[in-house]
Amino acid sequence: MSRRAEVRVSVLDTSPIVAGSTARQALHNTVDLAKLADELGFHRYWVPEHHGMRGVASSAPAVLIDHLANATRHLRVGAGGVLLPNHPPIVIAEQFGTLEALHPGRIDLGLGRAPGGALSTVDTALGERDRTTEGFLRQLDELCGYLDPAENATIKAIPAVGNAPPIWLLGSSEASARLAGERGLPYAFARHLAPAAAVAATGTYRSLAPASRMLVSVSVIAADTDERAEWLAGSTRLKVLSRVRGNRIQLPSPQDAADYPYTDDDRAEIAERSGSVLVGSPETITKQLQSVLDDTGTEELMITTPVYEHADRRRSYELIASVAEQLRRSARAWSPS
Repeated sequence: MSRRAEVRVSVLDTSPIVAGSTARQALHNTVDLAKLADELGFHRYWVPEHHGMRGVASSAPAVLIDHLANATRHLRVGAGGVLLPNHPPIVIAEQFGTLEALHPGRIDLGLGRAPGGALSTVDTALGERDRTTEGFLRQLDELCGYLDPAENATIKAIPAVGNAPPIWLLGSSEASARLAGERGLPYAFARHLAPAAAVAATGTYRSLAPASRMLVSVSVIAADTDERAEWLAGSTRLKVLSRVRGNRIQLPSPQDAADYPYTDDDRAEIAERSGSVLVGSPETITKQLQSVLDDTGTEELMITTPVYEHADRRRSYELIASVAEQLRRSARAWSPS
């Protein structure tokens, strides 16, 4: 599989509320990280929609995107993603048409079909009857009609007329890849959620839409040494273990993770699920990300970094920026045989 000469890196940020912190602090951290990503040359900065989750502050993507676009200069800013079943399509068209009008050429509209939280919580955002009246495909068609309306359309999302941001379809399976490929839409594969499906899904998408854009989101914890990265990764490993055991917690500190009384079964569970997060020094991460590029054929990696301290998250992205440059140099030096 040929490698592309230009490798882009981007950011996926849930505005994590870690143990002992608040939504206010999490959102301020997101703004700070976006400014750093802008300075470091990252390409996009996406925030996802979630509802009623104690560890996630990114519940209102359109509001947050406007603030991030105002705080940065070069980044494309977008939703990764808006969960379309939760909203009337005309409202999404109006919101993102407004964003594109205010920040021309810098807005992305990523779309997903997951609820983004417990159904009992999501139903309070838009009632169950309204969410299930129309299927996702019909909603997608309706949204596209508002973003690119016919001249004689009786209903128009006025701010979106002439101000349509690009639509990306999000997914973590071959089904989502097939839908994006058949529609000729850019595709974002969530490897951080389903690493085992990455090769099949991206291969399906490339076969259907070889000229379309694709990115792959990857969970990465980078630190100056492998030992430091492994220490930081203890937080997310304990959080995953707790979720498997039926106890949802906010991201704990690395020290709390190290002090946890793990059983042999716990350690086996962690080892089985550890492949979703790439962990290590820049040298280690470079090899791991090169493998993702080779396996998926993507031109863009979107990085999410689940660590406890904001300073460690900043440092991880600084190191990833240097890794990205190394990947670009390798791609430019490589040519097909």
